Formats: sequence, structure tokens, C-alpha cells
Amino acid sequence: MQYALDQKGDLSVQIAQKLRNAIVEGTLLVDERLPSEKELCDRFSVSRPTVREALKRLAAQNLIRTQRGASGGAFVNRISYNDAYPRQITSYTLLLSMNDITFQTACEARFAIEQACIPLAAKRRDPDHLAQMRAEIHYQDQQGLSDNGFCASDVNFHKALVHAAGNPVLRFQIASAIEAMQPLMNMITFTQRDRAVIIAFHTAIADAIESRDANAASQGLSELADYTISLGEQINAKPD
Repeated sequence: MQYALDQKGDLSVQIAQKLRNAIVEGTLLVDERLPSEKELCDRFSVSRPTVREALKRLAAQNLIRTQRGASGGAFVNRISYNDAYPRQITSYTLLLSMNDITFQTACEARFAIEQACIPLAAKRRDPDHLAQMRAEIHYQDQQGLSDNGFCASDVNFHKALVHAAGNPVLRFQIASAIEAMQPLMNMITFTQRDRAVIIAFHTAIADAIESRDANAASQGLSELADYTISLGEQINAKPD
């Protein structure tokens, strides 16, 4: 079967998109071998360099892998959450930096999606999750801790909270958003925020999660969100 392409567009992009759709829709299955380069050339009526460029695009997205030898070729990859995680963070970061997103909008999104994890975290947390949150709180209270160190620990605390929910899909979506948004939020507010206040909020949230009190944990996160947004408003209100 041959497929018609828009000759005015980038042919390699179109071929990559059609193959990607076949993978997503399940027409091409995990570990299945793709048609050979020659077959793809015939199917799309394009040159071999065009097909190779399309395959390079799919490989860059980790959708396929190539193997050499008589039994080699291009095969559909099984994508793991860990493989996709860095690209998700990059996408979030680029969206925030390239679009006119206000600090308040970013904060609202960041904390709203984390709230979805609170009931599950309160129900499913284990000693390791609690230990990670407590360790980050202890680290944040160290004398002489740099702003970068505090910010990194802030991110790690919230990632531990998300991991406690025990849902890999939520963890993929929310933890990556935290890794992208939280550093930007910290960068804006670090000159104004009171570390002791942040630590108190973190402690209250950890205490509530340990007690399996989802309502108290949700309230603590809401108060932390309000505090963070208020810092952003104070900074924006200052004259240049």
C-alpha cells in the first residue's frame, strides 16, 4: 500500500508522523520490526535519505531502536516512564519560558495538580517516603545552606510527596511539572521568602501525611500555595 504525502511539506516529518501514529494506535507493536528502508521508500515514494531522516526523528523520540546484522533493522521501543521523564521536564520548561505565563498562573497549576496526590499519598505512604520528606526538612534547616541547595531540597520534598501517592502516571505528570515549575518559582521568590515559614509548611504537610490526614495535608499545601503566590505579588508590586 502506498501513502500520499504533501509534497509541499517536509516529507521526513510526515513519514515520521505516520509511523508514530501507527505505534501509538497499536498498528505497529512493541518490539515489532518496521518495514525495511526500501519498503518504506516504495510505500511513501521517497528517497532513502528521506526515510533515514524520518527514522532518525523517531529514534530521537525514543520510539524506535536500530539493530545491525542479518536480523537487524528498526524496531518499536517499549517506552518507560524513566525514558520519557526528561523530555516531559524539558517540554514544561520550554512552555513556561516561551509563553506569556504569569507567576500566579504557574503557581495555581503547580499546586493544583499536586493536590491530586494528597489523598493517595496519605493512604499509601510508606516509611521510605516519610523518611525522604523528613530528611529534606532537616536538610533545609541546616545553617549555611545555599539558596541553590535549599531550592533543590524544596523540589525533592515535593517529589517525595508525589511519589508517596504510588501512581506512576500521576508521578510522571506531576513530578515532572514540579521539577520544571518549582525551580522557576524558587528563582523568583527566594529573595523574599522566609525559610522558616517554608520549613513549617513542609513539616505540617509531612506530619499530616504520616497521620494519614489528607484534609490537613491538603490544607497545608493550600496555605503554602497562598504564601508563595503572595510573595510573587509582593515582588511584582515593587517598583523597578
